[in-house]
Amino acid sequence: MARTDRLMRLMDALRRLPAPVTAARLAHETGVSLRQLYRDIATLRAGGALIDGEAGVGYRLTEDPALPPQSFSRLEIEALLLAISALGGLGDRELTEAGEAALARIVATLPESQGRHAMHATMRLFRPATQREAPRIDMALLREALWQERSLEIDYLDLAEARSTREIWPLGLSYSENHVMLLAHCKLREDFRIFHVSRIQAMRPGGASFRPRRVALVRDYVCARAAIPPQSG
Repeated sequence: MARTDRLMRLMDALRRLPAPVTAARLAHETGVSLRQLYRDIATLRAGGALIDGEAGVGYRLTEDPALPPQSFSRLEIEALLLAISALGGLGDRELTEAGEAALARIVATLPESQGRHAMHATMRLFRPATQREAPRIDMALLREALWQERSLEIDYLDLAEARSTREIWPLGLSYSENHVMLLAHCKLREDFRIFHVSRIQAMRPGGASFRPRRVALVRDYVCARAAIPPQSG
């Protein structure tokens, strides 16, 4: 786990769990050893976090009183809850868990009355079960390539059942009711293609960087789409 992600998870645990929180509980929540946890506590303190307590006693996060409390209207709270609940229908477990963790972090910092609103939301999202095909690939690897603007090599089975191996520059993901689609610049075709993620049979890091070309490529795609409908993989 990246250091920044680990420290964010530790801050989240300190906000979310009843204080004082033991070092053992924090280590379990963040997936690190006790020795690493003590180092992470020291790092957060050095960065300005107000954390009271010590090993053998437990820890308590004191939010800076100089900062205004996070505040949302009741409708904004309901909208956030609906948006996070919609993630469950995308079929991406890690994305759903990330959304739920972010929501828990937000709710934990709300004033008491707004926290009650979140606990007793009046709006719910219900969707019929979909027949979305589960991806065969590691979605975390795909997301990392998108964020880092790194190429990927994929083994792809197109809609005509033809197999190919190609290098792509991944540009963006889109989610529909039944499919997850990947917009990419295909080096085999030297053009934009849209791939069904569920039809990617295997995927490997390609090793090439296309940074900082992503913004220009997406702009070119939008212009091309306005003139000619995009082709599938």
